[in-house]
Amino acid sequence: MPAPNGARGTHSIETGDVKSIAVRRRTRAREIALQFLYQWDQRGPEVIDNLTSFVLQGDPDPAVQRFARDLVKGVIDKIAEIDKKIIEVAENWDIHRMAVVDRNVLRLATYELMFMADIPPKVSINEAIDLAKKYSTAESGAFVNGILDKIRKQCRE
Repeated sequence: MPAPNGARGTHSIETGDVKSIAVRRRTRAREIALQFLYQWDQRGPEVIDNLTSFVLQGDPDPAVQRFARDLVKGVIDKIAEIDKKIIEVAENWDIHRMAVVDRNVLRLATYELMFMADIPPKVSINEAIDLAKKYSTAESGAFVNGILDKIRKQCRE
């Protein structure tokens, strides 16, 4: 929005800007959560004690830290239900033979789809696809999309 009377150096935050900032925060929180879940998957439950410091090092923003911690704790608390749902729809795929990044991207997004009704399914799926493409392979995006679309349909029926 231009400044009144052609003045420069002033900027008002519009509603869209605030929304965009919140979206970027959640995207960053998902990245941090994925990185932590990767460690948790590889090293085991003893890394849980490092969650707070890991998230703090990942981003100084308290909103990012809070959302990242909530995601990690939610996935770990509901891991049995989440893995069961992924296994149910991932035909001919053993969850433990999936790439570690793909498996944890799926866990993160499945948690959102199953337990976070305030997040639109399309957002969870698109964010997961982006994470898979960024941290895994180009093919991972299509793989993650296919599985999450099936889970979305089951969760919304």
